[in-house]
Amino acid sequence: MPIRPVVVTGEPVLHQRAQPVEVIDDEVRALVADMFETMDAARGVGLAAPQIGVGLRIFTWQLANDDGIPERGVVINPYLTSAKPPVGDPDPHDEVEGCLSVPGESFPLRRGESASLVGQDLDGNEIRYEATGWFARMLQHEYDHLNGFLYVDRLTGKWARRARKAVKANGWGEPGISWTPGVDRDPFGHDDDPPEEERVD
Repeated sequence: MPIRPVVVTGEPVLHQRAQPVEVIDDEVRALVADMFETMDAARGVGLAAPQIGVGLRIFTWQLANDDGIPERGVVINPYLTSAKPPVGDPDPHDEVEGCLSVPGESFPLRRGESASLVGQDLDGNEIRYEATGWFARMLQHEYDHLNGFLYVDRLTGKWARRARKAVKANGWGEPGISWTPGVDRDPFGHDDDPPEEERVD
């Protein structure tokens, strides 16, 4: 179960629709195990397969919630529907997202306040969850990854401009850039935090 490098915005796999998983076999199970290892090492609340360079429709999560959904899980071939985001500008304190593939940066973004998830677990069984709040936000964030979008692609106004400047200033936006959790310095500054203190998408 090795920790895999996390690819950064500009890597083609992040900007194209991921492919369905045809068969849940040992190769897929090994991939999911690596995803959990990588997500944990990166302090992520979620990780989509494209973020480790694999264009398949899978994401994992680790996030407490009030919806009765397991705090730790994986979904294969998900389908997500969500409420429309509330009208207005995002709150710069309470609606801020981060992303392991835009490392060290964070920007406010409006998301739908609820979401419905359907998909398969690692045994091929159907799962159905109704999520609210931050868990719903996380689901929308990870599902976007499977459709070739990063959260920064959804930013508007000054936040979109700031994100573009950050991408340029960091030298991202081209293939071949990655970082390895547990090896490289944590870009969100969590290296000195207790293990469960902080997680990002």
